[in-house]
Order: sequence, then C-alpha cells, then structure tokens
Amino acid sequence: MNIRRQLLLAAALCAATVPALAQSNWPTRPIRFVVPYGPGSSPDVLVRLFSDKLGKALGQPVVVENKPGAGGNTGTDFVAKAAPDGYTFLVSTNGPLVYSTVFNPKLPYDPFKDLAPVMLAAVQPNVCAVSNDLKVDSVKGWVEAMKKDPGKYNYSSTGVGSMSHLSVEIVKLKSNSYAVHLPYASSPLAVMAILQGDVQFACVPPVAVMPQAKAGKVKAIAVTSAKRSKLAPELPTMAESGFPDIQALAWMGLMAPAKTPPEIISRMNKEIAAILNEPDTQQKLATAYMESVASTPEEMGKWMVEERNRWAPVIKHVGLSAN
Repeated sequence: MNIRRQLLLAAALCAATVPALAQSNWPTRPIRFVVPYGPGSSPDVLVRLFSDKLGKALGQPVVVENKPGAGGNTGTDFVAKAAPDGYTFLVSTNGPLVYSTVFNPKLPYDPFKDLAPVMLAAVQPNVCAVSNDLKVDSVKGWVEAMKKDPGKYNYSSTGVGSMSHLSVEIVKLKSNSYAVHLPYASSPLAVMAILQGDVQFACVPPVAVMPQAKAGKVKAIAVTSAKRSKLAPELPTMAESGFPDIQALAWMGLMAPAKTPPEIISRMNKEIAAILNEPDTQQKLATAYMESVASTPEEMGKWMVEERNRWAPVIKHVGLSAN
C-alpha cells in the first residue's frame, strides 16, 4: 500500500471515530428543551417536572426555552431546523406534530421527516368549560346555546389545529351548531379569555382550567376522554353527555432534530422514562392532570402515524385551513 493510500485510510478512520467519540462524551454542555407554547402551558409544566432531575442524571444543566407562536408551529419549526447534535430537543403536542401537516400545505417543516421521535411522554383529556355568564351546566345546554344563536358565541383554543381546537370543532360538526374560533398562544391565555368575557367557552387542558373551575370562576362540564378521568372523576365524558363517538386526548411528545444520533436519543429516552416513572413525579403529573406514558421512540413514531390517520378525515371534513 503506497503512502497516499495509507494517509487516505487514516483520514477516513479518524473521520469515523470523531463522531463516535463525541457521542460517547455527550453531553459536554447545557441541553435545551424548546416548548412551542407559553409558560404555564401543559408542555411547559411537563418539561419543568423532569428538567432538574434530567440535568443531574446527565451531568449538564437542562434549560427550558418558550418559543410560542402560530399554534405551536414556530417553536416546533425552530427545533426541526436546529443542529442534530443532541443539544436541542422539543416538547410539543398534537397540533404541530400531526394535525398541522393535514391542513397546512405551507408548513415550513415536516415532523415525520425533519424530527426524530424520542418519546410519547404524557396524555390528558381536555376539559370543556363554559363562562358562568352563559348560565349552562351541561354539554346539552352548551350545544343548545350554540344552536339557538349561531355565531353569537366565541370559543378559545391553544391554536389552529390543536386538540383544543378540534375538540370544539367536532362538537360543532356532530351537533350542527356554530361558534367563532379565537386561537391563543397557550392554554392559560385561552382560559383567561373566558374569564375576561372575550369568549364563552373552550375545551382546554385541565391543568389550565380546573383551578378556575374549582374556584367557581368557570363551569367545567365534561372531559373528552373515553372514560372518566381519575383526576377529575366528577366530570362526565362526552359519551355520557350525548356524543358517544367523541373522544380526544391531548398528548405531549418529545422530539429531536432529524439525524440526531440514535445513541443520544436512546439515552435521553431512558433517562426521562426513569424520571417519569418515579412515584413523586407520578404524583406531580397527577396534580397537573397528566398521565405518564414514557413510550419508546418507535412507539412514539407509530403513535404519530395513528393520530394522523385518526384525525385527518375530521380535519378535512371540517375544512380547517391555515388561512
């Protein structure tokens, strides 16, 4: 073998070895988790439950950054375009990770190609709540109000195409009723809109609305899960309220930029799953009205496909559009 070929071989071996060494030393600096919603939103609450323990497990600080906008698409797009070096991760939800791909042909990222699944972390039903001024205490009364005065009432959501949005749209579809949609950047803002009288109802994550309901500031009337929630057993399901085919779960998924080394994704999955399965974390999740799932990366990828297949027909039937 001549000298030139020996040098080329040595260079190739070095090139293959450097990434492996870099991955084996990971992490060597702080890790960033991007939340594409505002502070106090469900993904924000979730990541802050495990961030400190995760930082200790990895030996590096875990920094949470809120990048709200466009119903969660802004922050999700940011991570999709980030370097796949294991230092930027995402905590996002149904809308930006699945539903937006159905109704927004100009979406600047493809979550099925530009992001790598890390974990389906947690799920929760939405809670449908109405303003006290509406003077109804059931889904039946809510629907009757919409049907009696089409267009008179507004409802808030956590963004166009979010499960919060779709939860109301499917009720409108099934009941042949109408109300005006006003999207907000986070679930706390969506609930605040009810309190301020800008909207009359919403179906939003329970962590944002149940404290207000328990304080008597809004009326919680139903959950959107198939079964009554163990965390709010007093609330009937939509099936019990006369809509047997309506059930919808809000969920939070952890993602990384595509081409993030599989070894890093596997390590991240393992460390976060261990934290989510700890009894004290489970209790904190319950306080936030969440149930942990802690799936594998493969299960998260499969779940995204199933969700797209489940909701695409509904989205198209309702005629949702990014415009």
